[in-house]
Amino acid sequence: MSLPLEGLSAIVTGAGRGLGRAEALELARLGASVVVNDYGRPGRDGSGDASATPAEEVAAEIRAAGGSAVAHQGDVSDFGQARDLVGLAVSTYGKLDILVNNAGILRDRMVFSMSEEEWDSVIRVHLKGHFNTTHFASVHWRERSKAARGPVYGRIVNTSSEAFLAGSAGQPNYAAAKGGIVGLTTSTALALSKYGVTANVICPRARTRMTQDVFAGFQEPEEGSLDALAPEHVAPLVGYLASPAAAKANGQLLVVHGGMVAVVERPKVAAKFDTSKEVFSYEELEGVLGAYYEDRPLNETFAAAEVLGLKRGGVA
Repeated sequence: MSLPLEGLSAIVTGAGRGLGRAEALELARLGASVVVNDYGRPGRDGSGDASATPAEEVAAEIRAAGGSAVAHQGDVSDFGQARDLVGLAVSTYGKLDILVNNAGILRDRMVFSMSEEEWDSVIRVHLKGHFNTTHFASVHWRERSKAARGPVYGRIVNTSSEAFLAGSAGQPNYAAAKGGIVGLTTSTALALSKYGVTANVICPRARTRMTQDVFAGFQEPEEGSLDALAPEHVAPLVGYLASPAAAKANGQLLVVHGGMVAVVERPKVAAKFDTSKEVFSYEELEGVLGAYYEDRPLNETFAAAEVLGLKRGGVA
C-alpha cells in the first residue's frame, strides 16, 4: 500500500525546530521527500549567528528513519535565497509539489513602544518570507502547467495565528503579519487553482519557543501523559492539506491544536443600516451607530475567537 505523499517533494521552512520540525517529519512519514529549510539563528527574535545545524539535524533524522531529505540553510525573507530554496527542491527531486511556510520570529512590544526596525523585521520574515517562497513555487507550477497543458499537483500550507483572529495587545507587528498571510493565502488560492494548486492557512496552537510566554501558565504534562500543545498534534493537519485527499480544500483557514480542528468561515456582516436620504449624514450615523454600539461590550471585537471557544490567553 502506497503512502499518501509517496512520489511527492516538499519544502518546509523554519523546519529546524518546533512546529516546522514536526511538520517536516510528518510529511516524510507520509512518504514525501523533504527539503528542510532553517536559517538557524538561535534567538526567537532572529538574533544570534546563523547555523546550518538545525536544518541538517532534522534532515538527518528523516534519512535515519528511511526517508529522503536535504537541508537548506537560508533566510526566506531574502528574495534570492527563497529562489535558491525552490531551485534546490527542483534540482534535487525534479519538481516541487508541496510548500509549507512556517518560518518566523518575534519582536514583541506595545504599539506605542515599537520601533520601526521591530515592525519591519517581523513583517519581513513572516509576511515577505511567505510571499517570497510562494512566488517562486507558483512560477514553477505555472510553467509546469503550461508545459503539461493542464493542471499539475501543487499544495501550499501557510501559517497564521490566533493573534490575527483575536488580537494580541503586545504583538501589533506579529498580528498584522499573520493577518496579511491570510490575505496572501486567499489571493493565492484564487490565482493558482486553475493550475491545479491549492493554498490553505492554519492557525496552530502549540508549545514552542515562539509561544513560551503565551503558555507560561500552562504546566507541561507529566512524562507519559498526553500534551495537547505538542507540535506533533498540528503536523497531521499539514500532512492532510498537503495530500491528494485535500483537493477540494482551497482558500481555507483552519485553527488546530491537540484534539481539535476548526474550519473558520469568512467574515459575515453583523449589522446593516440604510440611510433615510440619498447619503448618510454625520448626525444620522451618530444616531443609528450610536444606538447599535451603546449596549455592546467594549471587547466584542473578540467575538470570532469566542465563537471558536478560543480564549485570548490561548493565542498562539
